[in-house]
Amino acid sequence: MGFLAGKTLLITGIASERSIALGVARACAKEGAKLVLTYASDRLKERLEAFAKSFDAPLLKMDVADDASIKAVFESLATSGVRLDGLLHAIAFAPRDAIAGNFLDGFTRENAKVAFDISAYSLSAVTREALPVMKEKASIVTLSYLGAEKFVPRYNTMGVAKAALEASVRYLAGSLGAQGVRVNAISAGPVKTLSSAAIENFSKMMHFTESVAPLRRCVTTEEIGNLAAFLFSDLSSAVTGEVIHADAGFSTVGAQMTFDEEGESHGNL
Repeated sequence: MGFLAGKTLLITGIASERSIALGVARACAKEGAKLVLTYASDRLKERLEAFAKSFDAPLLKMDVADDASIKAVFESLATSGVRLDGLLHAIAFAPRDAIAGNFLDGFTRENAKVAFDISAYSLSAVTREALPVMKEKASIVTLSYLGAEKFVPRYNTMGVAKAALEASVRYLAGSLGAQGVRVNAISAGPVKTLSSAAIENFSKMMHFTESVAPLRRCVTTEEIGNLAAFLFSDLSSAVTGEVIHADAGFSTVGAQMTFDEEGESHGNL
C-alpha cells in the first residue's frame, strides 16, 4: 500500500506525454492516490481522455482565465461527493514575444496581464474555489522555476510572473495554515515539455545545466513527480510556504549563463 492510499488529488496542467504534471500524476497514482484530471481547452480533450482512462480518473474542463469555469469544476466535485486531499497547480502561459529577446521589448502591459493572470493569479483563483471541497490537512503544490529568483536569459516576463507565483505560495500558506492546509512550490530544473519549446535557446540551457549542476544532469519528470507525491503526503506534514528546488543542484552553484550574438551559451563560475 502506497503512502498516498486513500487520498484524492486534482491534477491540472497535463498537456502531453512530456508534461511535468503527468509525471506527478503517475508518481501519485503509483503511491495509491485517486486522481481527478482537468483540461483547459477542447483542443486537448481527446488527448486528456486517454490519460484519464489510464488512471481511471474523472476528467473535467477548467479554463483558469474564466472564473465561472473554475467554479463549475468544484461545484461538480461537490455534487459528486468528492473531497480533495490535494491539488496540483501546473499552469503557466505567456505570449511567445513575452519570453523572447530583450526583456523590456516583451514586457508590455498586455503581455504582463496575460502572464500574471494565467501563471500566478490562477493559483489563488483555483484555491479559492477548491477550499469548500478540500479536507483538513490538504496540500496544494504548484510548479515554478529558478527564473523566479535569478535572471535567466530569454525567460523574461515569465520570470516575473513566476516570482509572483512564489510570493502567492507564501501568502496562501500564511492565510490557510490555521485551516491545516499546506501550500508549497517545486522549483524544477529545465525539462523538455511543450511549453519549454517556446523558450529561445532552451536546448542550450539544458546543456549548460548538465555541465554545471552538481549531479551533472537535468532532473526528470519522474523525480519531480516523486517530490510532489511527498508534498501531498502526511510525510511532509510540517512543510508549508516553501519553494523546494528539484534541479540536480543547479540552483546551488554560483554560475552565470549568458548568450552571445549567435545564441551560443557561455558559463562563468
